[in-house]
Amino acid sequence: MITISLCMIVKNEEEILARCLDTIKDIVDEINIVDTGSTDRTIEIARQYTDRVFHFKWINNFAAARNESFKYATKDYILYLDADDVLLETDQAKLKELKETLDPSVDSVSMYYDAGTDEFGNVTMRYRRNRLVKREKNFQWRGDCHQYLEVQGKIINSDIAVTHKKIRHAVGRTVSIYKNKIACGDVFTPRDHFYYGNELRENARYEEAIESYKNNISMKEGWIEDKIFACIYKGDCYRYLGDMDNELASLFESFKFSSPRAEACSRIGYNFHRKKDYKTAIFWYELATRQIPDSERWSFVYPAYHTWYPHLQLCVCYYNLGDYQKAHDHNEQAAKYRPEDKSVLHNKKLFERIMNEDKNL
Repeated sequence: MITISLCMIVKNEEEILARCLDTIKDIVDEINIVDTGSTDRTIEIARQYTDRVFHFKWINNFAAARNESFKYATKDYILYLDADDVLLETDQAKLKELKETLDPSVDSVSMYYDAGTDEFGNVTMRYRRNRLVKREKNFQWRGDCHQYLEVQGKIINSDIAVTHKKIRHAVGRTVSIYKNKIACGDVFTPRDHFYYGNELRENARYEEAIESYKNNISMKEGWIEDKIFACIYKGDCYRYLGDMDNELASLFESFKFSSPRAEACSRIGYNFHRKKDYKTAIFWYELATRQIPDSERWSFVYPAYHTWYPHLQLCVCYYNLGDYQKAHDHNEQAAKYRPEDKSVLHNKKLFERIMNEDKNL
Protein backbone atom coordinates (compact mmCIF):
# COMPACT_ATOMS: atom_id res chain seq x y z
CA MET A 1 0.00 0.00 0.00
CA ILE A 2 1.28 3.46 -0.89
CA THR A 3 1.91 6.20 1.68
CA ILE A 4 0.68 9.78 1.33
CA SER A 5 2.00 13.16 2.46
CA LEU A 6 -0.57 15.93 2.72
CA CYS A 7 0.94 19.31 1.81
CA MET A 8 -0.88 22.59 2.41
CA ILE A 9 -0.16 26.31 2.32
CA VAL A 10 -2.21 28.44 4.72
CA LYS A 11 -2.66 31.97 5.97
CA ASN A 12 -5.26 33.11 8.54
CA GLU A 13 -7.42 30.01 8.21
CA GLU A 14 -8.49 29.58 11.85
CA GLU A 15 -12.18 29.30 10.90
CA ILE A 16 -11.82 26.40 8.48
CA LEU A 17 -8.49 24.58 8.87
CA ALA A 18 -9.77 22.04 11.38
CA ARG A 19 -12.80 21.33 9.18
CA CYS A 20 -10.47 20.44 6.32
CA LEU A 21 -8.02 18.36 8.34
CA ASP A 22 -10.76 16.39 10.07
CA THR A 23 -11.80 14.99 6.68
CA ILE A 24 -8.31 13.80 5.69
CA LYS A 25 -6.26 13.18 8.86
CA ASP A 26 -7.13 9.46 9.10
CA ILE A 27 -6.21 8.76 5.47
CA VAL A 28 -2.82 10.42 4.99
CA ASP A 29 0.41 9.29 6.65
CA GLU A 30 1.92 12.73 7.13
CA ILE A 31 0.64 16.30 7.31
CA ASN A 32 2.87 19.18 6.24
CA ILE A 33 1.54 22.70 6.70
CA VAL A 34 3.40 25.75 5.42
CA ASP A 35 2.19 29.01 6.92
CA THR A 36 2.74 32.16 4.87
CA GLY A 37 2.20 34.76 7.58
CA SER A 38 -0.85 34.03 9.72
CA THR A 39 -1.77 36.48 12.47
CA ASP A 40 -4.66 34.45 13.92
CA ARG A 41 -4.81 30.97 15.53
CA THR A 42 -3.99 29.07 12.33
CA ILE A 43 -0.60 27.79 13.52
CA GLU A 44 -1.98 26.78 16.90
CA ILE A 45 -4.75 24.78 15.22
CA ALA A 46 -2.33 23.20 12.74
CA ARG A 47 -0.12 21.95 15.60
CA GLN A 48 -3.11 20.05 17.01
CA TYR A 49 -2.87 17.83 13.93
CA THR A 50 0.86 17.73 13.17
CA ASP A 51 4.26 18.85 14.41
CA ARG A 52 5.32 19.43 10.81
CA VAL A 53 4.41 23.11 10.61
CA PHE A 54 6.76 25.30 8.61
CA HIS A 55 7.03 28.96 7.65
CA PHE A 56 7.50 30.65 4.29
CA LYS A 57 7.59 34.38 3.64
CA TRP A 58 4.80 35.35 1.23
CA ILE A 59 6.24 36.71 -2.03
CA ASN A 60 3.00 37.14 -4.02
CA ASN A 61 3.54 33.83 -5.76
CA PHE A 62 1.31 30.85 -5.05
CA ALA A 63 3.43 28.44 -7.09
CA ALA A 64 6.51 29.25 -5.03
CA ALA A 65 4.61 28.61 -1.81
CA ARG A 66 3.16 25.33 -3.06
CA ASN A 67 6.57 24.15 -4.26
CA GLU A 68 7.94 24.97 -0.81
CA SER A 69 5.25 22.82 0.82
CA PHE A 70 6.12 19.89 -1.46
CA LYS A 71 9.76 20.02 -0.28
CA TYR A 72 8.73 18.73 3.15
CA ALA A 73 6.96 15.59 1.90
CA THR A 74 8.64 12.28 2.76
CA LYS A 75 6.05 9.70 1.67
CA ASP A 76 5.44 7.95 -1.67
CA TYR A 77 2.79 10.37 -2.94
CA ILE A 78 1.83 13.97 -2.29
CA LEU A 79 -1.78 15.10 -1.86
CA TYR A 80 -2.47 18.83 -1.72
CA LEU A 81 -5.51 20.65 -0.38
CA ASP A 82 -6.47 24.21 0.45
CA ALA A 83 -7.85 25.03 3.88
CA ASP A 84 -11.33 25.61 2.44
CA ASP A 85 -11.41 22.16 0.83
CA VAL A 86 -12.96 19.02 2.32
CA LEU A 87 -13.49 15.41 1.35
CA LEU A 88 -17.07 14.27 1.78
CA GLU A 89 -17.59 10.86 3.40
CA THR A 90 -18.12 9.06 0.09
CA ASP A 91 -14.90 10.55 -1.27
CA GLN A 92 -13.00 9.68 1.90
CA ALA A 93 -13.99 6.06 1.36
CA LYS A 94 -12.94 6.20 -2.29
CA LEU A 95 -9.56 7.70 -1.38
CA LYS A 96 -8.94 4.99 1.23
CA GLU A 97 -9.68 2.35 -1.40
CA LEU A 98 -7.41 4.09 -3.91
CA LYS A 99 -4.60 4.17 -1.35
CA GLU A 100 -4.92 0.43 -0.81
CA THR A 101 -5.06 -0.48 -4.49
CA LEU A 102 -3.05 2.13 -6.43
CA ASP A 103 -0.44 0.73 -8.80
CA PRO A 104 2.87 2.34 -7.70
CA SER A 105 3.81 2.86 -11.35
CA VAL A 106 1.17 5.63 -11.55
CA ASP A 107 2.74 9.10 -11.55
CA SER A 108 -0.43 11.11 -10.92
CA VAL A 109 -4.08 10.63 -10.06
CA SER A 110 -6.53 13.28 -11.19
CA MET A 111 -9.60 14.01 -9.09
CA TYR A 112 -12.63 16.20 -9.61
CA TYR A 113 -12.55 19.59 -7.97
CA ASP A 114 -16.10 20.50 -7.04
CA ALA A 115 -15.53 24.23 -6.82
CA GLY A 116 -19.10 25.08 -5.84
CA THR A 117 -22.39 23.55 -4.70
CA ASP A 118 -25.87 25.03 -4.48
CA GLU A 119 -28.17 25.03 -1.48
CA PHE A 120 -29.57 21.65 -2.55
CA GLY A 121 -26.19 19.93 -2.73
CA ASN A 122 -25.89 20.00 -6.53
CA VAL A 123 -22.40 20.63 -7.87
CA THR A 124 -22.37 23.99 -9.66
CA MET A 125 -18.84 23.88 -11.08
CA ARG A 126 -16.35 21.06 -11.44
CA TYR A 127 -13.12 20.30 -13.24
CA ARG A 128 -10.21 17.89 -12.98
CA ARG A 129 -6.87 18.52 -11.30
CA ASN A 130 -3.78 16.39 -10.85
CA ARG A 131 -4.30 15.88 -7.12
CA LEU A 132 -2.16 12.94 -5.97
CA VAL A 133 1.36 12.90 -7.42
CA LYS A 134 4.43 10.74 -6.98
CA ARG A 135 6.94 12.54 -4.77
CA GLU A 136 10.09 11.22 -6.43
CA LYS A 137 9.05 12.80 -9.74
CA ASN A 138 9.54 16.27 -8.22
CA PHE A 139 6.67 17.79 -10.19
CA GLN A 140 6.64 21.60 -9.97
CA TRP A 141 3.96 24.24 -9.68
CA ARG A 142 3.92 27.00 -12.31
CA GLY A 143 2.22 30.39 -12.36
CA ASP A 144 1.95 33.30 -9.94
CA CYS A 145 -1.81 33.24 -9.32
CA HIS A 146 -3.89 30.53 -10.98
CA GLN A 147 -1.06 28.08 -10.76
CA TYR A 148 -0.98 24.60 -12.20
CA LEU A 149 1.01 21.48 -11.41
CA GLU A 150 3.16 20.46 -14.36
CA VAL A 151 2.77 16.70 -14.56
CA GLN A 152 3.94 14.09 -17.04
CA GLY A 153 3.98 10.32 -17.20
CA LYS A 154 1.35 7.77 -16.28
CA ILE A 155 -1.82 9.63 -15.23
CA ILE A 156 -5.13 8.03 -14.28
CA ASN A 157 -8.48 9.74 -13.80
CA SER A 158 -10.41 8.84 -10.66
CA ASP A 159 -14.00 9.62 -9.67
CA ILE A 160 -12.89 11.02 -6.29
CA ALA A 161 -13.92 14.63 -5.66
CA VAL A 162 -12.41 17.31 -3.48
CA THR A 163 -15.15 19.73 -2.45
CA HIS A 164 -14.46 23.44 -2.11
CA LYS A 165 -16.35 25.11 0.74
CA LYS A 166 -15.25 28.71 0.70
CA ILE A 167 -16.80 31.00 3.32
CA ARG A 168 -15.75 34.28 1.72
CA HIS A 169 -14.20 35.60 -1.49
CA ALA A 170 -10.90 37.47 -1.43
CA VAL A 171 -11.98 40.38 -3.61
CA GLY A 172 -9.20 42.03 -5.57
CA ARG A 173 -6.23 40.10 -4.14
CA THR A 174 -5.41 38.17 -7.30
CA VAL A 175 -6.10 41.19 -9.52
CA SER A 176 -3.34 43.03 -7.65
CA ILE A 177 -0.88 40.20 -8.37
CA TYR A 178 -1.64 40.48 -12.08
CA LYS A 179 -1.31 44.26 -11.87
CA ASN A 180 2.16 43.80 -10.40
CA LYS A 181 3.05 41.52 -13.30
CA ILE A 182 1.96 44.21 -15.74
CA ALA A 183 3.91 46.87 -13.85
CA CYS A 184 7.02 44.69 -13.99
CA GLY A 185 6.65 44.32 -17.75
CA ASP A 186 6.00 40.57 -17.61
CA VAL A 187 4.77 39.05 -20.86
CA PHE A 188 1.36 37.46 -20.38
CA THR A 189 0.78 33.94 -21.62
CA PRO A 190 -2.63 32.97 -23.06
CA ARG A 191 -3.36 31.39 -19.67
CA ASP A 192 -2.50 34.67 -17.91
CA HIS A 193 -4.91 36.59 -20.15
CA PHE A 194 -7.68 34.06 -19.50
CA TYR A 195 -7.36 34.02 -15.72
CA TYR A 196 -6.78 37.75 -15.48
CA GLY A 197 -10.02 38.15 -17.44
CA ASN A 198 -11.76 35.88 -14.94
CA GLU A 199 -10.53 37.95 -12.01
CA LEU A 200 -11.58 41.19 -13.67
CA ARG A 201 -15.02 39.75 -14.47
CA GLU A 202 -15.51 38.55 -10.90
CA ASN A 203 -14.64 42.06 -9.70
CA ALA A 204 -17.21 43.62 -12.10
CA ARG A 205 -14.55 45.22 -14.31
CA TYR A 206 -16.28 44.00 -17.44
CA GLU A 207 -14.72 46.19 -20.14
CA GLU A 208 -11.21 45.25 -18.98
CA ALA A 209 -12.21 41.59 -18.75
CA ILE A 210 -13.46 41.65 -22.34
CA GLU A 211 -10.09 42.92 -23.55
CA SER A 212 -8.25 40.25 -21.60
CA TYR A 213 -10.45 37.51 -23.06
CA LYS A 214 -9.93 38.92 -26.54
CA ASN A 215 -6.17 38.74 -26.00
CA ASN A 216 -6.45 35.08 -25.05
CA ILE A 217 -8.66 34.23 -28.04
CA SER A 218 -6.43 36.05 -30.52
CA MET A 219 -3.29 34.11 -29.57
CA LYS A 220 -2.50 30.95 -31.52
CA GLU A 221 -0.97 29.38 -28.44
CA GLY A 222 -2.91 28.30 -25.39
CA TRP A 223 -5.30 25.57 -24.27
CA ILE A 224 -8.33 25.30 -26.50
CA GLU A 225 -10.60 24.84 -23.48
CA ASP A 226 -9.54 28.24 -22.13
CA LYS A 227 -10.46 29.81 -25.46
CA ILE A 228 -13.90 28.20 -25.40
CA PHE A 229 -14.66 29.66 -22.00
CA ALA A 230 -13.00 32.97 -22.86
CA CYS A 231 -15.73 33.33 -25.50
CA ILE A 232 -18.48 32.28 -23.11
CA TYR A 233 -17.29 34.51 -20.27
CA LYS A 234 -16.83 37.39 -22.70
CA GLY A 235 -20.48 36.92 -23.56
CA ASP A 236 -21.32 37.15 -19.87
CA CYS A 237 -19.49 40.47 -19.63
CA TYR A 238 -21.43 41.88 -22.57
CA ARG A 239 -24.66 40.68 -20.92
CA TYR A 240 -23.77 42.50 -17.72
CA LEU A 241 -23.14 45.59 -19.84
CA GLY A 242 -26.53 45.23 -21.57
CA ASP A 243 -25.02 44.54 -25.01
CA MET A 244 -27.14 41.63 -26.24
CA ASP A 245 -25.74 41.59 -29.79
CA ASN A 246 -22.11 41.22 -28.74
CA GLU A 247 -23.19 38.78 -26.05
CA LEU A 248 -24.70 36.52 -28.70
CA ALA A 249 -21.74 36.95 -31.06
CA SER A 250 -19.33 35.94 -28.29
CA LEU A 251 -21.31 32.82 -27.48
CA PHE A 252 -21.41 31.74 -31.12
CA GLU A 253 -17.68 32.45 -31.32
CA SER A 254 -17.09 29.56 -28.91
CA PHE A 255 -18.25 27.21 -31.70
CA LYS A 256 -15.03 28.03 -33.57
CA PHE A 257 -13.17 25.97 -31.00
CA SER A 258 -15.67 23.24 -30.10
CA SER A 259 -19.01 21.70 -30.85
CA PRO A 260 -21.75 23.44 -28.84
CA ARG A 261 -21.35 23.20 -25.08
CA ALA A 262 -24.33 23.25 -22.73
CA GLU A 263 -22.80 26.30 -21.04
CA ALA A 264 -23.05 28.21 -24.33
CA CYS A 265 -26.38 26.76 -25.50
CA SER A 266 -28.24 27.70 -22.32
CA ARG A 267 -26.87 31.23 -22.49
CA ILE A 268 -27.88 31.54 -26.14
CA GLY A 269 -31.33 30.30 -25.18
CA TYR A 270 -31.53 32.97 -22.49
CA ASN A 271 -30.53 35.67 -24.99
CA PHE A 272 -33.50 34.80 -27.22
CA HIS A 273 -35.67 34.23 -24.17
CA ARG A 274 -35.11 37.83 -23.08
CA LYS A 275 -36.17 38.95 -26.54
CA LYS A 276 -39.37 36.90 -26.11
CA ASP A 277 -38.40 34.78 -29.08
CA TYR A 278 -39.54 31.69 -27.22
CA LYS A 279 -39.40 29.22 -30.10
CA THR A 280 -35.75 29.97 -30.82
CA ALA A 281 -34.97 29.94 -27.10
CA ILE A 282 -36.57 26.49 -26.85
CA PHE A 283 -34.31 25.16 -29.60
CA TRP A 284 -31.19 26.20 -27.70
CA TYR A 285 -32.42 25.14 -24.27
CA GLU A 286 -33.36 21.70 -25.58
CA LEU A 287 -29.98 21.40 -27.27
CA ALA A 288 -28.36 22.23 -23.93
CA THR A 289 -30.12 19.31 -22.22
CA ARG A 290 -28.52 16.93 -24.73
CA GLN A 291 -24.95 18.15 -24.25
CA ILE A 292 -23.79 15.74 -21.55
CA PRO A 293 -20.10 16.46 -20.82
CA ASP A 294 -17.48 13.73 -21.04
CA SER A 295 -16.53 12.53 -17.54
CA GLU A 296 -12.90 12.64 -18.67
CA ARG A 297 -13.09 16.34 -19.53
CA TRP A 298 -10.54 18.46 -17.67
CA SER A 299 -11.96 21.93 -18.26
CA PHE A 300 -14.83 23.62 -16.43
CA VAL A 301 -18.18 21.86 -16.29
CA TYR A 302 -21.24 23.68 -14.97
CA PRO A 303 -23.82 20.89 -14.49
CA ALA A 304 -26.75 23.29 -14.08
CA TYR A 305 -26.55 24.23 -17.75
CA HIS A 306 -27.49 20.75 -18.98
CA THR A 307 -29.73 19.74 -16.06
CA TRP A 308 -32.24 21.79 -14.09
CA TYR A 309 -31.59 25.25 -15.56
CA PRO A 310 -32.63 24.67 -19.21
CA HIS A 311 -35.60 22.59 -18.05
CA LEU A 312 -36.81 25.40 -15.79
CA GLN A 313 -36.40 27.89 -18.62
CA LEU A 314 -38.17 25.55 -21.04
CA CYS A 315 -41.05 25.47 -18.58
CA VAL A 316 -41.30 29.27 -18.80
CA CYS A 317 -41.00 29.33 -22.59
CA TYR A 318 -43.64 26.67 -23.18
CA TYR A 319 -45.93 28.38 -20.68
CA ASN A 320 -45.65 31.63 -22.62
CA LEU A 321 -46.50 29.73 -25.80
CA GLY A 322 -49.57 28.24 -24.12
CA ASP A 323 -48.31 24.64 -24.10
CA TYR A 324 -48.99 23.94 -20.43
CA GLN A 325 -48.37 20.20 -20.64
CA LYS A 326 -44.82 20.61 -21.91
CA ALA A 327 -44.27 23.43 -19.45
CA HIS A 328 -45.38 21.12 -16.63
CA ASP A 329 -43.19 18.27 -17.86
CA HIS A 330 -40.05 20.42 -17.91
CA ASN A 331 -40.80 21.78 -14.47
CA GLU A 332 -40.94 18.17 -13.26
CA GLN A 333 -37.53 17.55 -14.83
CA ALA A 334 -36.12 20.57 -13.00
CA ALA A 335 -37.66 19.30 -9.76
CA LYS A 336 -35.52 16.16 -9.94
CA TYR A 337 -32.49 18.33 -9.19
CA ARG A 338 -34.04 21.12 -7.10
CA PRO A 339 -37.25 19.78 -5.50
CA GLU A 340 -37.45 22.61 -2.98
CA ASP A 341 -36.59 25.41 -5.40
CA LYS A 342 -39.09 28.27 -4.90
CA SER A 343 -39.62 28.66 -8.64
CA VAL A 344 -40.26 24.94 -9.09
CA LEU A 345 -42.74 24.90 -6.20
CA HIS A 346 -44.48 28.02 -7.52
CA ASN A 347 -44.82 26.38 -10.93
CA LYS A 348 -46.22 23.20 -9.40
CA LYS A 349 -49.01 25.17 -7.72
CA LEU A 350 -49.66 27.08 -10.93
CA PHE A 351 -50.06 23.90 -12.98
CA GLU A 352 -52.24 22.28 -10.32
CA ARG A 353 -54.55 25.28 -10.52
CA ILE A 354 -54.59 25.18 -14.33
CA MET A 355 -55.40 21.46 -14.34
CA ASN A 356 -58.19 21.92 -11.78
CA GLU A 357 -59.67 24.74 -13.85
CA ASP A 358 -59.60 22.52 -16.95
CA LYS A 359 -61.46 19.79 -15.06
CA ASN A 360 -64.18 22.23 -14.03
CA LEU A 361 -64.81 23.44 -17.57
